[in-house]
Amino acid sequence: MTEAPETGLRALLADGVRQGQATGVVGLVARGGAAELAVAGSRTLGGPDDIAPDTVFRLASLTKMVTAAAVLLLVDEGRIALRDPVARWLPELAAPMVVRTPDAPADDVLPAVRPITVCDLLTARAGWGFPADFSLPAVQALVNGLRQNPPGPDGVPAPDDWLADLARIPLLHQPGEQFLYNTTSDVQGVLIARVTGQPLAEFLAERFFEPLGMADSAFSVPAAKLDRFTALYRPGEADGGAALSLWDAPDGQWSREPAFASGAGGLVGTAGDVLAFLTMVLERGKGPDGRRILTPESVRLMSTDHLTAGQREAGSMFLEGQGWGFGGSVDVEPSQPWNVPGRYGWIGGTGTAAHLTPSTGTIAILLTNAALAGPSAPPLMTDFWRYAARR
Repeated sequence: MTEAPETGLRALLADGVRQGQATGVVGLVARGGAAELAVAGSRTLGGPDDIAPDTVFRLASLTKMVTAAAVLLLVDEGRIALRDPVARWLPELAAPMVVRTPDAPADDVLPAVRPITVCDLLTARAGWGFPADFSLPAVQALVNGLRQNPPGPDGVPAPDDWLADLARIPLLHQPGEQFLYNTTSDVQGVLIARVTGQPLAEFLAERFFEPLGMADSAFSVPAAKLDRFTALYRPGEADGGAALSLWDAPDGQWSREPAFASGAGGLVGTAGDVLAFLTMVLERGKGPDGRRILTPESVRLMSTDHLTAGQREAGSMFLEGQGWGFGGSVDVEPSQPWNVPGRYGWIGGTGTAAHLTPSTGTIAILLTNAALAGPSAPPLMTDFWRYAARR
């Protein structure tokens, strides 16, 4: 893997930094065993140009793909099944209540018509999560009761306490009825820990990070690696004339082990780590040494759209017309040059994106240190996708 000169990808990233879209960025486009890598900018605002290929970023919702893969590994091993009610391992969720209508008060509820299943969690259709309207009472209960927005590990209780808090919040829709973003990935993380008897971080390290060589993937950054970790910025909040304002310093929230390892958005890692994971998916579940991590059937399920047209439409604030597999979106419409049917991946609220396109064998990864202003991709991200689609 070689670093590109300041043309092509390097120029694109450098322009994004000059325009104030991020202070630091790594971009990687891989295909057919070759990879183009470029870096630009600094880990901190006003700092030296020290972004490097091994810079560690907050991966945010790219975590969802890894968590979903871990659930599927348990399916492959016969320890759980997609149709299993999750209450077998998560008894707190044995009797969920659903608001009578989406806009009803959070205490106007009725029992769920069926149990929540493992598949409901993987397809984000369990009934908890984010719709387009955040003002709905049940959604406000989720946001305020679980600190579900914005992402950040501080202040989130340990998994058992977190799940008990979730169980007291009503579902917005009946299980299986609608796509609702985010929350079910955190539930998947708790499920993995309950089924395996291991903390989520320990299980992922043992079954994914170590065999795939994802050396910097974790839920925190140890002191010895803080000199490779970025700050995190919010866009468009002027602070002393700066276009970006500090959200989290390199020695901030992610510099210590969290009480709750978020399966929805807690991981940190490098572009090389993300490449290793997506290469495994592209190779239908095989690791770099030929060792099987997932079965081809699990990879197929992971990267197949499971939503109806109506569910895609209801989730369009996040999906923008595309579908949802397990842990990430699946393109179903060629609405933009980069939207190729079958393209799988996702974006993270901390300014990250990672996708693979099976039909071309292309993997495209963009890691920045500027949080998104909303669910839609910023210009630097769409420019990167356009570039990758032409490679």
